Amino acid sequence: MKEEAASRNGKRKRQRNPKTPKEEPNETPKNQNNDKKRQRDTKTQKSNQHGGSSALSKRPTPSNFLDTLREKLSGGNFRRLNEKLYTCSGKEALDYFNEDPTLFDMYHTGYQQQMTNWPELPVNSIINWLSSRRSSLVVADFGCGDARIAKSVKNKVFSFDLVSKDPSVIACDMSNTPLESSSVDVAVFCLSLMGTNYSSYIKEAHRVLRPSGWLLIAEVKSRFDPNNGGADPKDFVKAVSDLGFSSSLKDFSNKMFILLHFKKKFNSNKKKIEWPELKACLYKRR
Repeated sequence: MKEEAASRNGKRKRQRNPKTPKEEPNETPKNQNNDKKRQRDTKTQKSNQHGGSSALSKRPTPSNFLDTLREKLSGGNFRRLNEKLYTCSGKEALDYFNEDPTLFDMYHTGYQQQMTNWPELPVNSIINWLSSRRSSLVVADFGCGDARIAKSVKNKVFSFDLVSKDPSVIACDMSNTPLESSSVDVAVFCLSLMGTNYSSYIKEAHRVLRPSGWLLIAEVKSRFDPNNGGADPKDFVKAVSDLGFSSSLKDFSNKMFILLHFKKKFNSNKKKIEWPELKACLYKRR
């Protein structure tokens, strides 16, 4: 009896305190988490490949943003430089660029960008005019820029500008060139009558031109619109004529610019010539 009771007590103890068998570490939850993470990563990659959300797809890339920023900064600097050149004297502009020649590059980069919006360039009209005449004519290009005229015709061309970035370009104030008197046949001003003392440039052209030499002027049309603050073209033609030229051509047919041609007739005997103020060509902020 005692042995049976002991046996029953032992079974009850074993039932109350069963031994927990040793188990291997359960990796399933961790693996499931990794699988879910991989699935999320895959979905994210696919979303990016297909453009992602509309907000992300509209966000500019860093390189595009910097290009846009540089363009805006460059445009702002060009506008300020352009205004400076139209509202100061040629001597002041020369000193300005001598102090920092990199500004000249900045200005002409902006200038070239502006010219891309013009349906027709006045410099091409002047090149065509020269190409239709004798290549023996000697030319003085006042405010030559990239010296396109010299590169496009067979004539001997003296190219002048405030800064020289090319061995063929002579840096100087256009009211005081190194040319001898009566030494050239054609004087050109293509969008270059800038500055408050523009009349001194035309006087210099008169000095260096031979008798019967040509003066070719191409200028922004708005500068000669008296209804919008520009000069009256009749007053300008009269002033040039009083200096000793005869008017040969007045072409206002182009939307963007005018063409004026003169021939040197005599040396001016007038002590004072009434030069009209030319409207500054300023560009609006965009």
